[in-house]
Amino acid sequence: MNNKRKGLTCLTILLIGVLFFTLQAQQKTDIRRADFSGEWKSKESISMDGNIVCSYDEGDRMLADFMKISQQENTLNIEVSSSFPGKAPVAGQETLTFDGKEIQINHGPERGKKYSTNWSADGETMTVNSVVHLMIHNPYKENPREQMLVYVTEVWKLSNDGQSISIQAKAKADMFGEERSWTTVFDKVY
Repeated sequence: MNNKRKGLTCLTILLIGVLFFTLQAQQKTDIRRADFSGEWKSKESISMDGNIVCSYDEGDRMLADFMKISQQENTLNIEVSSSFPGKAPVAGQETLTFDGKEIQINHGPERGKKYSTNWSADGETMTVNSVVHLMIHNPYKENPREQMLVYVTEVWKLSNDGQSISIQAKAKADMFGEERSWTTVFDKVY
């Protein structure tokens, strides 16, 4: 009888320990992520300061100086209205998913982009990796049209007060080899 009581007590302590450590492990993996929801305005588009405007099509978020963002647990929906200077704005929408899977946008057989999005381990920054493909005219070649790839990495960070998003970007074109880096800041307007 005494052995049964000791065994039951040990089993109870063991189960409580297992439950405690399981709950502790779950709390550590429940990371609070930055919330980019809202309406945001910048002095210029993300692509402008890096001067890679020609890589994008009208309606692309990289050309927008205004973004309306709604964030859910596994997605970030971005609505924009963007165009080239002197042209009428074109509405566009992109959905960023946080599963690391690649999403493709085609603007025709010769233009488009592929991108994937991931959160940092601490949930403070979001990284968007894109490959933009377009056909360019090269007058010094026998076949004057050739494909150019532009590799772009954006790191999004919300300010501590939640009133601005800084986007650190870098881009490198496969044809030119030069890497450009710049930062664009969007301020919250609503």
